[in-house]
Amino acid sequence: MVKTFQAYLPNCHRTYSCIHCRAHLANHDELISKSFQGSQGRAYLFNSVVNVGCGPAEERVLLTGLHAVADIYCECCKTTLGWKYGFILVFSFLFQLAIFSFLGSELCHTSTQTCYQCLIKQKQDAE
Repeated sequence: MVKTFQAYLPNCHRTYSCIHCRAHLANHDELISKSFQGSQGRAYLFNSVVNVGCGPAEERVLLTGLHAVADIYCECCKTTLGWKYGFILVFSFLFQLAIFSFLGSELCHTSTQTCYQCLIKQKQDAE
């Protein structure tokens, strides 16, 4: 059995986590859209993520047509979180390529207090 090490995002950023095990998944800065609509409800689109595994790609008919997608899951608790586009068969949807789509019901949004290092950086940038 292979031991998977969990990645942690900096405490000074707003993060999105798995609602089941609280593993960090994405930084708020990587959020593309919160208004995407999937067949199971609201979905959040991210550029990059951590602690996420990807299943095999398969063709599925989604709300916007035929796409090759792969389920993505939490590496820590193995819960299916959403999907990732593999290749797009409709040219107008090319923007979705390599974007991670999380079901809103599977995410926990965490806002943390600004950390000491961020306060120092903000002060230095202001000077």
